[in-house]
Amino acid sequence: MPKLSVIVPFYNVQQFAPDTLRSLRLNARPDFEFILVDDHSKDGTPAILERAAEDLSDVAQVRYIRHEKNGGLATARNTGLDAAQGEYLTFLDGDDWLAPGYFAELVGAIEDLGCDFVRTDHVQATARARTVHRVPIGRRWEVLDPRAAILPADRTTSVDYAYAWAGAYHRRLLDKGLLHFTDGLRTAEDRPWIWKLHREAESFAVISLLGVFYRRGVASSLTQIGDVRQLDFIRAFDQVIEETAKDPDAAELLPKAVRTYCAIIAHHLADESKWEPAVAKQLRTMSAAAIKRMPQDALGDVLETMDMHRSSKLRRLRRRVTTAKAAA
Repeated sequence: MPKLSVIVPFYNVQQFAPDTLRSLRLNARPDFEFILVDDHSKDGTPAILERAAEDLSDVAQVRYIRHEKNGGLATARNTGLDAAQGEYLTFLDGDDWLAPGYFAELVGAIEDLGCDFVRTDHVQATARARTVHRVPIGRRWEVLDPRAAILPADRTTSVDYAYAWAGAYHRRLLDKGLLHFTDGLRTAEDRPWIWKLHREAESFAVISLLGVFYRRGVASSLTQIGDVRQLDFIRAFDQVIEETAKDPDAAELLPKAVRTYCAIIAHHLADESKWEPAVAKQLRTMSAAAIKRMPQDALGDVLETMDMHRSSKLRRLRRRVTTAKAAA
């Protein structure tokens, strides 16, 4: 059994894949397994990965898998999870990179702590700028209760730091069905995933370890493109609300889920200029419907405590639903 399986999806990243692959080599060990998943790229990425799989095989265990059709990041990660054999698992995106020796330190930390998963800080790289982003938990190198880290509702917490690649996960979480993503989600795929992890895992820790460099502002990234795929955030957060509503502690946890959902809707509405006109209209319609589906008591409390700029946008959507219902 490999000590660590690293799942790396790639899609049309020929410009960045060489940096990613070089950083994997600088993190390789014979007991590490690199699973390279090409999500049916249409550029030169597959050829780069074929060469890399052969090149890396002298320093690590390598599997190269190519999808026959594009399925999105969540589906590509699931392909890697299905193939992974490691005692521990982690992720890396095909346009990001790692500091040398990062994985060895990551594995050492989770082994020493003995918990279900660990979370790490990361470095955001935007052009030449570098910014450190930290897990929003002050207690470090201490085993904690994942469920307790969901709250409080009115503060940024661990479920808001949803990056799957910022950590490592014991195989027992995979065996329990906690590591797979919602198949086909094109964006916000980490959100239902991180909520499920914090609701159902038994232990975790935050470690002060920097080593992942997250490339931000890539022109081809979905976060930069206002097309219909970005609307999958609504399906993702609907799932968070639905699953959290079934939790024994739903009364305590739902306000946090609703508040986060509302904040994301307000964020997208404030950035309407990036959307294609037809998609912007669809965004407003789907957001209004989402507000109608939310637990209304929790929604009312959120709108009362959210800042005026965001709450006013959401109240207009809420009135739109009420007006349309009355007219019908």
